[in-house]
Amino acid sequence: MASLVIRTGRADLAFDGIRTEFGLRSSFPAAVLAEAEAAVSRSAGDRPDLTSIPLVTIDPPGAKDLDQALCLEKTASGFVVHYAIADLGLFVTPGGALDLEVRQRGQTIYLPDGNVPLHPTVLSEGAASLLPGVVRPAVLWTFTCSADGVPTSVEVRRALVRSQAQFDYESVQKTFDAGNPHPSVAALAEFGPLRRALARKRGAVELQLPEQEIESNGEGWKLVTRPRADVDAWNAEISLMTGMAAASLMLEARVGILRTLPDPDASAVSALRKSAAALKVPWPADVSPGAFLAGLDASTPEAMALFTDATRLLRGAGYSAFNGSVPEVTTHAGVAAPYTHVTAPLRRLVDRFATEVCLAVSGGQELPAWLAEALPQLPSLMGASDSLASKVERASLDLVEAWVLAGRVGQEFDAVVLRSGDHEAEIFIANPPILAKCAGKRLPEAERLRVRLTEADPATRQVRFERA
Repeated sequence: MASLVIRTGRADLAFDGIRTEFGLRSSFPAAVLAEAEAAVSRSAGDRPDLTSIPLVTIDPPGAKDLDQALCLEKTASGFVVHYAIADLGLFVTPGGALDLEVRQRGQTIYLPDGNVPLHPTVLSEGAASLLPGVVRPAVLWTFTCSADGVPTSVEVRRALVRSQAQFDYESVQKTFDAGNPHPSVAALAEFGPLRRALARKRGAVELQLPEQEIESNGEGWKLVTRPRADVDAWNAEISLMTGMAAASLMLEARVGILRTLPDPDASAVSALRKSAAALKVPWPADVSPGAFLAGLDASTPEAMALFTDATRLLRGAGYSAFNGSVPEVTTHAGVAAPYTHVTAPLRRLVDRFATEVCLAVSGGQELPAWLAEALPQLPSLMGASDSLASKVERASLDLVEAWVLAGRVGQEFDAVVLRSGDHEAEIFIANPPILAKCAGKRLPEAERLRVRLTEADPATRQVRFERA
């Protein structure tokens, strides 16, 4: 992990300019807060008590908005997976003040110095969160899977659950490395790779580009890149499996909302093959793009350049709502299967509605009128929210990059060319971890070179380099 600490003076105000620029509101109107407070004491109704299932959560350190809890059992014939999801449907009244407010927000927006929550924290970090040691209403998905990780039966229902413990990815990875994982997740080491193998067989595309993160150390901010732990990847497969199962339910019932991504067109695949050939990375003709990318060593500059180039394979993501007729595009190219969002309702609007669709169709019921009326509105609401979240994340990273490099104009750094253009290239600098633009015509992709910093302006959030 690479990092570099910066000090910004008033750390509590460091990102207020971004909040103002993008109109982000951390506070909620009084009527929304009152409705959320009243919902805390709402009865969970008549639902089965499944608190005996030893669920646990795995989230980033310090997280309080806990959407998912997991228990994975190895059986004589395969696996049983219990996946509990926070039940926001209990707390949000359709058409009420809270519902209208969260439709405007779309999702929780994360900034380094604090998030802008989708729901009031009395719900998202309290009554609806799957915190350890307390009984919570949840939507419980139960998968019975064969020995090769394929679900043979799927059940979804409302229930009462209780998480036994709250873990983070790093600590769980350490228990696997030491050979003593918690019993509720021990089978992840076998089940996760099975699911990943199935994904590769389907042709799923995963880009293993370095991810920049911003962290506080109490005095300022540090920019880091953190490798993805095995546990992170295995746990993600449980969420993907659930989203695929939910999409199957919707398609069978011909009603719902899918997360879609068109298959890459032939020209994008051809361009990626040309890049691989230019970089002298073998790519057999009978190997899919997903399988090819999965086989690369992510630590090499050639792989980093190809992952960057492969982003053109994953363009056009959106949401497709339908009721009565199935949309033309039903699959997500990154997953290589039909897929939808149902596993993060505390942090993403669409998950609550998609979950209610699954509960209705699995119970053989018609969708309530409020839900049927809401579905066509969700693609535009989520599209706007996704765009905003992406812009805020990029602005935060750009700002910290400019802070990190301010005062170092003229210095030289080691870089890798990720993607080259007619006038400038995208580069990656490992120390400090920076993704930036470098002036230069058709710089050779995957080449390591020295670059000189020409601009680092926190006021404009601009960072630029030139070839040294």
